[in-house]
Amino acid sequence: MFFFGVGSIILSFFNMQFMLLAWIDTWGVAAGWAIRIGLAVLGGAMWMFAPASDTAEG
Repeated sequence: MFFFGVGSIILSFFNMQFMLLAWIDTWGVAAGWAIRIGLAVLGGAMWMFAPASDTAEG
């Protein structure tokens, strides 16, 4: 999510968009930016708070 959000922000400056996220500007420019920023923040939070390692106990 983080990479899609940041990538979408960068691509929007070049008037381009990921095909998966092409729908976000249909609700207007402000909503599109809110969704892009929300994806980047939520994805970054998930990445930051994810466990550092996945160890199986048992």
